[in-house]
Amino acid sequence: MVGIIMGSLSDRKVMQEAADALNELGIAYEMEIVSAHRTPERMLEYAVSARSRGLKVIVAGAGGAAHLPGMVASLTSLPVIGVPVLSSNSIDGWDSVLSILQMPSGVPVATVALNGARNAGILAAQIIGAGDAAVAERLDLFKNNLKQKVADMNEQLKMNL
Repeated sequence: MVGIIMGSLSDRKVMQEAADALNELGIAYEMEIVSAHRTPERMLEYAVSARSRGLKVIVAGAGGAAHLPGMVASLTSLPVIGVPVLSSNSIDGWDSVLSILQMPSGVPVATVALNGARNAGILAAQIIGAGDAAVAERLDLFKNNLKQKVADMNEQLKMNL
């Protein structure tokens, strides 16, 4: 199971893309609002209990100062994937990107593109798939479908020239 967390409800639209990717790949997830700044005790409990609750990966989205992914990563040995979210109080999203990207040695956070929650969901599936043959098989099918989509687009391009 994957934990999808975000700092506020305004992040939901972006983070839903991670959930959609996991749904497509048949991977269970939970989605919750866990604010590093407004509910630090809840964040602590969420991160510390994540493994015992059956989570394998955490996808954490945050905008602005974007402390949630890094703080969660400091509290668990599970892989954490950070999704920088372009928020209303953001500086073109770069503040969020750099806050998640520039983690100190020993506290890694895998970081996807600004608003890149879909890739975060796929990366979470790939992490799980490294040790789960059924998930790996679904990912192989997913990747083959991507190849087919490109081949189909190429055919459309040739027909419209």
